[in-house]
Amino acid sequence: MKKHIYLIGFTLLALFACDQPEEESPRIDIAAPVSIDQIKTDKLSRYTIATGNAMADKEMEMSAKLGGEFILKNHPQYNRPYKLGDRVKAGQAFMEIKDKEYVNAISLESKKMNLELAEKTLQKQRSVFEKGGVTEREVKNAELQVTTAKNDLENAEIRLEKLKMDIPISGVIVEFPHYTPNSIIQQGAPLGKIMNYSKMYIDVNLPENTMNEIKIGQGVQITNYSVPDDTLSGKITEISPAIDISTRTYLAKVRFNNPNLLIRPGMFVKTLIKVKQKNDIIIIPKEIIISDQRGKRVFVVEENTAFERIIETGIENDDMIEVLSGLKENERLVVKGFETLRDKSKVKVLK
Repeated sequence: MKKHIYLIGFTLLALFACDQPEEESPRIDIAAPVSIDQIKTDKLSRYTIATGNAMADKEMEMSAKLGGEFILKNHPQYNRPYKLGDRVKAGQAFMEIKDKEYVNAISLESKKMNLELAEKTLQKQRSVFEKGGVTEREVKNAELQVTTAKNDLENAEIRLEKLKMDIPISGVIVEFPHYTPNSIIQQGAPLGKIMNYSKMYIDVNLPENTMNEIKIGQGVQITNYSVPDDTLSGKITEISPAIDISTRTYLAKVRFNNPNLLIRPGMFVKTLIKVKQKNDIIIIPKEIIISDQRGKRVFVVEENTAFERIIETGIENDDMIEVLSGLKENERLVVKGFETLRDKSKVKVLK
């Protein structure tokens, strides 16, 4: 009997102990390590990016003015025939065509003699006219003969010039068809193309919403993926007033100097055009902003406590963004360790 009484008492004691509430453990608020920057005002520029193909400012295709035997001249600097990729200067002798039949038909020497004879006849007629030996009409006829002889000689020299060709512009030979030496070519046969790409241009399509902000003369930065460490400077020189209805863009022309020939004709380049700049504004890194259904949020630190701030933003570039409201100058902005913070979290500022 006693054994049963002890067992019942022990059971009741155990049940009573289980019904007692557990004592809550004290909450430990661990300070999260963060890095901060003091908010300052600065300037911020907004850019628009456009791409296009760089084109040589000057280029010229050469073709044979006459048919005949093709003779290529030597490059005066290298003392060898011209080659693809050679740098050339305007006025250098490039090629000539040999055609004896064509030359004989021109009869240059006879035209020179005709001019000499006409000039002597004119002198004689003028002398006789002063003595009353010929009429004024006869003198005019002699003058006409001189004019005709001069024109004939000039035309003959022009026709002979077609047998030769000099380099038309300074630049680089970028196209150069091969002809066997002394082969016969036809009139109009292509002889090559020269480009001067020390000055270049790009046609770019710009978004419609920038039309009132981009002006002629505006600066442009130009880069190419193959020369990423070199940035060239250019300017907008022409702007079309018309909007393309299918792309909602408008055409602009960018010109730039390419003194070291880093950019080659046809290269795909990127242009960075400043659209807007604001001075003395609060700007922060875009990467520290937390965006959700409540808006854009950042954290500031006051006395080792992080406080959440809802912000409104303005213009931006690739890295930074303007803050229109929600932050003040000289506040301590959390720039590292913000990912796990909540409003009024305890923080430890790292040095």
